[in-house]
Amino acid sequence: MSVARPTQPIRLYRAALSGHAHRVQLFLSLLDLPFEMIDIDLRAGEQRKPEFLAKNPFGQVPVIEDGEVTLADSNAILVYLAGKYGAASWLPQDPVAAATVQRFLSLAAGEIFRGPASARLATLFGMPLDHAAACATARQLFAILEPHLASRLFLTGAQVTIADVAAYSYIAHAPEGGVALDGYPHIRAWLGRVEALPGFVAMQASRPALAA
Repeated sequence: MSVARPTQPIRLYRAALSGHAHRVQLFLSLLDLPFEMIDIDLRAGEQRKPEFLAKNPFGQVPVIEDGEVTLADSNAILVYLAGKYGAASWLPQDPVAAATVQRFLSLAAGEIFRGPASARLATLFGMPLDHAAACATARQLFAILEPHLASRLFLTGAQVTIADVAAYSYIAHAPEGGVALDGYPHIRAWLGRVEALPGFVAMQASRPALAA
């Protein structure tokens, strides 16, 4: 069964160093969809201008425009793209499999954001966050994911899903926030499997911080 294709390139409003935006860029590329990226200068406050707030009142990237559809929130965008343009394996409809994917989407918005993402925000951008607490959360998360991935190719099993796309960016860039990945061989192997997917595109790297 063939999947749909957009009638025109999807517009992705993003910031190059945003892991949330990279999730969407990565998935668009994995799906081999036509898209164009519009960079939003967060330091200059472009996300607070009326024309951007009309797309997302919260003033956050990413946002996509797909024809008449304008959608914000990275995980919501992944669900939309998987449902409209992806093979069924990206977002399974079986209740247990769908719930398992949702569990990791929640993890991406929860522990991944509070852990490696927040440590990176504090380190690279000077955000007023508790860096030590974020590093501790990241290490607790990795201590759970490491044995989980010892027996699985991807987060939900043998097949890659949007759960892996949602989790990848901030975990891969955890060293930029001072959280080393050296002690987590199964996590690093999983990252390598994601990076080996056809269409993979890396997020712009920043200089790693001193590992915590």
